[in-house]
Amino acid sequence: MLEDLQGKCVLITGASTGIGGAAAQGFARLGAKVALHYNASEEAAQKVADLIRADGGEVHLFQADLMQPETAAPLVQEAAHKLGGLDILINNAGSLMTRTLFLDWDDALYERVMALNVRAVIHASQAVVPFMEARGGGSIINLGSIAGNNGGAPGSGLYASAKAFVHNVTRHMASDLAKKNIRVNAIAPGVIKTPFHDLTPPERMLAMLNSVPMGRLGVAEDCVGPLVFLASNMSAYMTGQILHVNGGQLMPA
Repeated sequence: MLEDLQGKCVLITGASTGIGGAAAQGFARLGAKVALHYNASEEAAQKVADLIRADGGEVHLFQADLMQPETAAPLVQEAAHKLGGLDILINNAGSLMTRTLFLDWDDALYERVMALNVRAVIHASQAVVPFMEARGGGSIINLGSIAGNNGGAPGSGLYASAKAFVHNVTRHMASDLAKKNIRVNAIAPGVIKTPFHDLTPPERMLAMLNSVPMGRLGVAEDCVGPLVFLASNMSAYMTGQILHVNGGQLMPA
């Protein structure tokens, strides 16, 4: 049933590396037209685009700093105009920013974490709705996190709280947009070996590895299948769901 993704137009934010980069390649291999967003990592984004084009796929690059409030909507509009519409939006861009213990949080850190991990998701999702309505519906997929369920490791509480917001706003969006034939779901990755964890101390990575029943940390490609599933007609009767991709580290009821 993945044939339904052929020719579909997908915008993936934060797609220069990690989960976003793997997703861009995965959707392109299935025949989707990809709008690949990046902020500062132009060289990495170009490498992903080169791989897609070498494999015969269609990809277009878009730069935007999604921490700025005025950028998400224009990004969505530019991508839709370039591709000829939008069927799928993957709100992947996000960052821990820095590990900071609770008593050291300040307004500046709060604003940075929430701007990228929460506000950009809201703005991009609001902007994509008219384009999806014009095509009879669509699929929005948000990137949550295991941290949104368990509160996060030491120093990551603001990020964890932002991801808990994403989980809940996913459910609200799903209810609100269902009448427009727009499905909204999320994936919640566990520990995935990507540049995101460059800030994580080795001893913490080992501790997390030891807590995974499957005995290994995830890789970006482990998230591609769940994203493709949620974007395709294979999940046509699913909305408001959070798929946990964590090797069994967290098994919510």
